Amino acid sequence: MRTAAPLLAPIFRSDGQARLLSTLLLTGEELSVTDLADRAGLAYPTAHREVARLVDAGILSERHVGRTRLIRANGESPLVDPLREILMIATGPVVILASEFAHIDGIESAFLYGSFAARMLGDAGPAPHDIDVMVLGEPEVDAIYEACTRVESAVHRPVNPTILTTEEFAATSGFLDNVRRGPAVAVIGELPWR
Repeated sequence: MRTAAPLLAPIFRSDGQARLLSTLLLTGEELSVTDLADRAGLAYPTAHREVARLVDAGILSERHVGRTRLIRANGESPLVDPLREILMIATGPVVILASEFAHIDGIESAFLYGSFAARMLGDAGPAPHDIDVMVLGEPEVDAIYEACTRVESAVHRPVNPTILTTEEFAATSGFLDNVRRGPAVAVIGELPWR
């Protein structure tokens, strides 16, 4: 079954391919196909097919360590750097925020909401001007703002964090009700209301 090209990066075959490429190109890691599928949120057979296509195209390279097949960006490909730039702007916020937030204690969950999350999930509309991220828990506030500033410079869009405790997020308010009803993309942990 074919899926529509992702709205934030319509040059990619599918949202899954964009997530797979983001996972490898934006982190610079070398991963097994199993780990890559898990991180990109893809079924193993889908990840396996996409990896084969991208290795054949010369965008990814592979090596074998025992029975494990390790995949990474092909540093020799002239396509990798331009793709990395496109992915940084289109899908990078989730990957980069997850990486930044992984080093901050006190985060129970974090997720994108608003127009950027809506476009990532396939809702039509204009290109988002900024990225809204909700951080739940009791992290050091300055660390969150510093992380968002680093991500902002990488993705060329303002990153607006909202930091709440889980108790504050459970409260009833027009804003929070809209956030819970609207589109959301998990960055760290699960979406707390689903």
